[in-house]
Amino acid sequence: MRAPSDEPPVYTYDPVPGVPPVAVMRFLGHAHAAGGPARAQPHAHDFLALAYLSRGGGSVRLSDRHWPMEAGDVFVVAPGQVVSAGDDIAGFHDAEGWAVLFSPEVIGSGAPGAFLSWRAHPLLFPFVGGAAGRPQRLRVPVADRPAWSARLSALENELEHRDDGHREAVLAHLTLLLVEVSRLAADVVDDLRLRDEPLLAEVFDVIERRYGERLSLKDVATAVGLTPGHLTTVVRRRTGRTVGAWITERRMAQARTLLVQTDLPVAEIGRRVGYHDPAYFTRTFRRAHSATPLGWRRASRP
Repeated sequence: MRAPSDEPPVYTYDPVPGVPPVAVMRFLGHAHAAGGPARAQPHAHDFLALAYLSRGGGSVRLSDRHWPMEAGDVFVVAPGQVVSAGDDIAGFHDAEGWAVLFSPEVIGSGAPGAFLSWRAHPLLFPFVGGAAGRPQRLRVPVADRPAWSARLSALENELEHRDDGHREAVLAHLTLLLVEVSRLAADVVDDLRLRDEPLLAEVFDVIERRYGERLSLKDVATAVGLTPGHLTTVVRRRTGRTVGAWITERRMAQARTLLVQTDLPVAEIGRRVGYHDPAYFTRTFRRAHSATPLGWRRASRP
């Protein structure tokens, strides 16, 4: 990978002939900390990236937000996001983990125009939040962490040795990794609900029960006994998003499920997730996914 001379530098992916456009970077405590100060400076890239921390901790800054990192954290980083070291760069001296860098076309069908953009691919949806200025940090359950390390080690090994069939193996490992990331992203609301946050638990319970209705910020505020303004402040401070954004996210998650798993008409799916105007549902879906509902359905099916 290389970076032009402008500031902050934008790293571009230099493909290697005959090798899938995927790279794995392993960081191991002191060795990584000693060799990585250049990457600690603010920079961006034109490819997709995810980082998984298997041990230790530290912090990073994505766009304009500071994020602490600890074992079990997964970060998905979209093209164009500015990345730099956080306040606790010293913490990475004892950290271990992987970064996976890849061009979005590696998981496409290979046919030009198969997807409207990388944002329209179902497995890449977790990265869309980053593209919209919402960096995403996900948590791998403790019981699943050995499997994550094994998957990343296997991907690294295939890229290093390039034995017969390595292209297919790399694609398989990356696809399964992205499936796991997508499942973690779908569990973000559940994770917030399980924390010791009684108000958030109540807010998300209201959204879960009523997202299929005409639900607004005012409705949620009334249900939890707060003013809309105060509720907005609290939820934004604790989650980085507004109540309205969480309502939309829950509706979009269910819409994606129905588009992939059923043959229901788009208008009916919109009605089931709280949008009684089919045109408004389509506009909202397109704004969130850079694809129409029908485009998402086509891209999600063989």
